[in-house]
Amino acid sequence: MSVAAPDTTTTHLVEVTHLKKWFPIRGGILSRVVANVKAVNDVSFGVKKGEVLGLVGESGSGKTTVGRTILRLIEPTEGSIRFDGQDITHLPKNQLRAYRRRMQIIFQDPFASLNPRMTVGDIIAEPLVIHNLEGSAKARNERVAELLDLVGLNAEHVRRYPHEFSGGQRQRIGIARALAVRPEFIVADEPVSALDVSIQAQVVNLLQDLKEQLGLTILFIAHDLAVVEYISDRVAVMYLGKIMELAPSRDLYLNPRHPYTEALLSAIPTPDPTVKRERIVLQGDIPSPINPPSGCVFRTRCRYAIAECATTVPELKEVAPGHFKACIRDDILN
Repeated sequence: MSVAAPDTTTTHLVEVTHLKKWFPIRGGILSRVVANVKAVNDVSFGVKKGEVLGLVGESGSGKTTVGRTILRLIEPTEGSIRFDGQDITHLPKNQLRAYRRRMQIIFQDPFASLNPRMTVGDIIAEPLVIHNLEGSAKARNERVAELLDLVGLNAEHVRRYPHEFSGGQRQRIGIARALAVRPEFIVADEPVSALDVSIQAQVVNLLQDLKEQLGLTILFIAHDLAVVEYISDRVAVMYLGKIMELAPSRDLYLNPRHPYTEALLSAIPTPDPTVKRERIVLQGDIPSPINPPSGCVFRTRCRYAIAECATTVPELKEVAPGHFKACIRDDILN
């Protein structure tokens, strides 16, 4: 069994190494830092060119923080972020601007992420104006019409406002805006969680088609494991700021190696009533990221925990080709 940092090949468009993001808590008269919220605490992974990497976990596990830190929407506390071989962790804003065109985000809430005072045409054209693309107004209008068609909307919608659209249509507008500058990498931050179930499949299928059509690389953040299984090539499972397991999608769903992944998968409903699956109920709530448990952060809710779990921080190690888990127990879930 080898111990190694996963995903270090040159085919990766994005590489994250020992990433940390701590949010300080200030108190007292002098507003001194009295504690830190350890939202992301030593995370390493890579996203290969042209793949969809699913990032899953309970609310509060640090998924969204990872995505926004990669894009430098929030600044990392420690660690490094490489995009296409270039370390962008500490790039000044004037140099980072060139990379903004190549990295975009689709936000979770289509109702809050679109400016209600702007028309759809202006919303989608805004990135083109900011990055000085499609020089003339005519060229921009043509690009906007092309983007609306690409996401399944009518070009006549350019003069309408966001409130005139349904949630699924608004999310399509958000996707069109993200694609306007022809990015290579997209962080999809729970893009379907705010939508009706009947609309979720349409948006996921759209993202899948766009990925194939445009050669996109996507970090797909979600808490719905069924959606992630459908769209992702590989899946990383997060818990309390750390990655617990990372594996090809099929391998992870058929043969989970980490107790946390096992528990999450046991909660997925099966359409076949004859299939009986053991339901693993995690005891208690997720601990506070201000004061996470010592050793393995999952030990307080793990049914396989032993005394050593309280003192040893498990490394993310390879237990099968391309399959990594962070657990000191090699005698379970093999």
